[in-house]
Amino acid sequence: MREVPDRVRRLPEQYFTALLARVAAAAAEEGEPLIDLGRGNPETGPPPHVIEALQRSAAEPDVHGYAPFAGLPALKEAIAARYRDVYGVVLDPAREVAVVPGSKTALMEFALVAVERGETILLPDPGYADYPSAVALAGAERGSFTDFETARGAALYLNYPSNPTAACVPDGLFEDAVRWAGRAGAVVLHDFAYGDLVFDGRPPKSFLAIEGAREVGVELFSMSKSYGMAGWRLGFVLGNAELVSRIETLQDHVFAGIFRPVQEAGIAALTGPQESVEERRATYERRRDRALAALRGLDEQSQGTFFVWFRLPEGVTAESLLVEHRVAVAPGEGFGPRGRGYARLSLAVMDETLDAGLERLRAALKAGQTRRV
Repeated sequence: MREVPDRVRRLPEQYFTALLARVAAAAAEEGEPLIDLGRGNPETGPPPHVIEALQRSAAEPDVHGYAPFAGLPALKEAIAARYRDVYGVVLDPAREVAVVPGSKTALMEFALVAVERGETILLPDPGYADYPSAVALAGAERGSFTDFETARGAALYLNYPSNPTAACVPDGLFEDAVRWAGRAGAVVLHDFAYGDLVFDGRPPKSFLAIEGAREVGVELFSMSKSYGMAGWRLGFVLGNAELVSRIETLQDHVFAGIFRPVQEAGIAALTGPQESVEERRATYERRRDRALAALRGLDEQSQGTFFVWFRLPEGVTAESLLVEHRVAVAPGEGFGPRGRGYARLSLAVMDETLDAGLERLRAALKAGQTRRV
């Protein structure tokens, strides 16, 4: 067999695959049933009318061939209408919207169409663990974003609300990003996967609502988090027409469209009743409140998403929580060097699972504090 090509060798270990394997191995060991609060997998699927739309479409005899490679025009119009109504952003659905098989795919595609080999992509630290994979596939160099005064790169990934830190965008940051990109001749990707899951009365804030944003970048919207459609693999790239066109060109070569019934269901989700979006957000905020109360004093944070980010006390690690207390959280170091000493807790579990996990965390944290004394 020939040697592994460099583009594959460059890929880092897939953090979530390794995490799931470690949790599965621990769950198989003897002891109390393991409680998994480490995985960000929506526990509730889409509302019934979305599933019914999929079923109706799949029953039609003429939908099982190739769908239009660029996506259904009605789907592009539906997401453009949502952006207008919810985020105050007017988009041209024909030129400024690309349909993608999940926004994670678009993270990789953006790097491939936006930078040359050897150029630098700046990533948040801590940041979503698959961003470095995009850098590796593009043959680019990875840089860590700290501030716009020192930022040097061809592209910048932003993510608000943030996975893993559950922070919402600071005032003025999007404006600074647009100005920096203009000065540097760089492009910006804003990962808006958790855009609708914001707490404490905050409104969702789209990067594209900032003047000049679509001249320098794009935003990713996912159907996974707002509508519980994670396994359906449907998302969008929105904004800069040139970058949208490049992504569609790339997809013409590597995909043959997205199953039409999935797109029809996406239209139903975007244009149908929206009560489920608010119900989902409110559920995560209610769970967030319980988690913050349990973790008080640990530099805990959750302004949005369905995560809580918190500092582990001295002597307590994600591994010790898993092995000694049989509760799984995501180790912070997997999201970047600055995540060391922190952990990410998922709220995307049923209430009884969260409550049981929080009880174990309280016991573990109390035991760790007792050992230090």
